[in-house]
Amino acid sequence: MRLLSFLTEIERAIMMEANAAEGTVWDAARIVNFQTGLARLTLTLRPDADPGMPAGVIVMQHFGLADGSFCVKTSLQWAGATVPVVLSVYETPVLNWKMEASRIAATWLAGPPAEAPSVTAPMSLDTPLEATGTER
Repeated sequence: MRLLSFLTEIERAIMMEANAAEGTVWDAARIVNFQTGLARLTLTLRPDADPGMPAGVIVMQHFGLADGSFCVKTSLQWAGATVPVVLSVYETPVLNWKMEASRIAATWLAGPPAEAPSVTAPMSLDTPLEATGTER
């Protein structure tokens, strides 16, 4: 499938999943560069839209793999979120592009993932380090 066609399928799937008519929730802007295999779909909420709907950017990269097949890497980036979600679609003989577009649309509409809490705690300079293991 061509890059622009897949991007259009994703946009349609988002509209269908959100049960929205075209142009009622988002203003969409698409940019595609076929030479580099890059595409971007920017979804901006319209002023009269439900503020609970996501807004942001979907960036796609289309590239060939060593075995001759193709991959489409999709990065979902929501407005106000710091962590993007990356989904890859690998071309196979049984790949259903519409199903993959629906999967990406559902992930987009689910919104950004919850941010993981920080697991690093400040270390105390008073705590000595201990070696673990067995002596040989």
